[in-house]
Amino acid sequence: MVKVIITTFGGLGMFILGMKMMTEGLQMTAGKRIKAILSAVSSNRVIGCLTGTVVTAMVQSSSATTVMLIGFVTAGLMTLQQAVGMILGANIGTTVTAQLIAFKLTSLALPAIALGVVLKYFAQQKKTRYIGEVILGFGMLFYGMTVMKHGLSPIKSDPAFLDFFTKFDPNSVGGLLLCVVVGALLTIMVQSSSATIGLTMTLASQGLLTFPGAMALVLGENIGTTITAELATIGSNNINAHRAARAHTMFNVIGVTLMLCIFPLFVKLVEAVTLGMGAGPVDQVVGDDVVNIARYIANGHTMFNVINASFFLLVLPWLIKVAILLSPKESADIDYYRLPNFGDRLIDTPIAAIVETRSEILRMAETARYTFRKTVKRLTDRDYKKLAKWRQVENHLDDMQREIMAYLTRIYQSGVSESEAKEISSLIRMTNNIERIGDSVENIAQAIEDMLEGDLSFTEDAKHDLDQLVEKVEAFMDLITSAMRQRPANFMTLADSIENTIDAMREKFRDDHIQRLRSCECGLDQGLIYVNLLTNLEKIGDYCFNIAEAVAGKK
Repeated sequence: MVKVIITTFGGLGMFILGMKMMTEGLQMTAGKRIKAILSAVSSNRVIGCLTGTVVTAMVQSSSATTVMLIGFVTAGLMTLQQAVGMILGANIGTTVTAQLIAFKLTSLALPAIALGVVLKYFAQQKKTRYIGEVILGFGMLFYGMTVMKHGLSPIKSDPAFLDFFTKFDPNSVGGLLLCVVVGALLTIMVQSSSATIGLTMTLASQGLLTFPGAMALVLGENIGTTITAELATIGSNNINAHRAARAHTMFNVIGVTLMLCIFPLFVKLVEAVTLGMGAGPVDQVVGDDVVNIARYIANGHTMFNVINASFFLLVLPWLIKVAILLSPKESADIDYYRLPNFGDRLIDTPIAAIVETRSEILRMAETARYTFRKTVKRLTDRDYKKLAKWRQVENHLDDMQREIMAYLTRIYQSGVSESEAKEISSLIRMTNNIERIGDSVENIAQAIEDMLEGDLSFTEDAKHDLDQLVEKVEAFMDLITSAMRQRPANFMTLADSIENTIDAMREKFRDDHIQRLRSCECGLDQGLIYVNLLTNLEKIGDYCFNIAEAVAGKK
């Protein structure tokens, strides 16, 4: 009994480890392609669904794809409807794993492990090492299946175990619901529907589960996989991320519920289609194994998700409306002074973690822009009480920088591809320059504070020049924040033009100021404050240009 448990769960552990290794290796090798596919996603729901299918087939994990999509929605790089359409496709794409298992490639397991180890640990190039990780994961996945099969073989003739597995009989309502609940709970525990489907296939091939019982477990496993998306929204304040996760859960729960209503018909349909594809009878036994049942289970898994996705594509707008009703209410005000809450939920999915960090950097940039507007407004309304808040804002930007830098360091240390490492470097550059903008805004606030305390004022010409420069700097900040969401084609040309204009304006306005000093139109005290304001406004322009280069991937 102890040996059976150890061997079976050891094999399952090896399967999960292989699955995780294969998924991570595929993400590393296909990271650029995944981003290119996601960035080109169409608002057409059918194309979105097909895109989700392709991406999930590439990374071999619907959970990874769903978490990535929630990250993109959080960052504002994708609409809720686009994300939900792709999540429907992700559920189809994940069935590729089950189809792969059904091919019974166990004889390739040990050669794949041997080759994978050589490539992963002895290859010089990173790309080759990532390919080795994929091959090693593939081998471990199939070797885990073999270990599970050997672990379960002694109990096939044990009356106690046979009696236990007879409870998974979907011919009664209670038995059917038991199968669904157990499938869901198992998937929640191991956080991988592919792993629990692999275990289900192994149990069925050993004759411990009937095909209808196995299919009922698979339906439950489709519900259990939604927990990953729900966990990805914990700590997220983005309302669309919660809505995407709710839509994913509803999609699977409602789909399974509807399928249970016609369960006997669905089982017959899967059997008819699989027989038509040339497979042998579902209950055919060769030696001690039920040899064809894995193919039937894989086909049933695929057919359920294809039928489910096709139905929900037709009613997608209603699905989204209900998801909105079941999600937290959207706040009318933007919380500029909320610190990032990253946690550990995305750290194993670098693509999603980087996207989430980018969304927080965007919010940091919007906070700096908002603070800049509020501060320079005090030049005209001279409201000392409102100006006094700048210290709190500067401290907040420092805290945001610290949180973001710590999380980017953790992502980098978790193991990233070359392109991801370069992107992290750009994000660090953005974060540091936004914090420097905060420092310059602090200097501007202190200068205005000195001016108000000394009851000083500028000449009309100086006020006009300052207004022009403030307007140009504000336009630059608007440009970089909008480009952080979606970069325009001529972005760097615009950025270069604005930066040169700000430099030229600063030089001209300083020369004009010197002329006013000579003609005694301006006093020395307000003159020093004026030059300080010009210098800090020009510095903000420089920092904006540094951010623009990072956004464009130049530095």
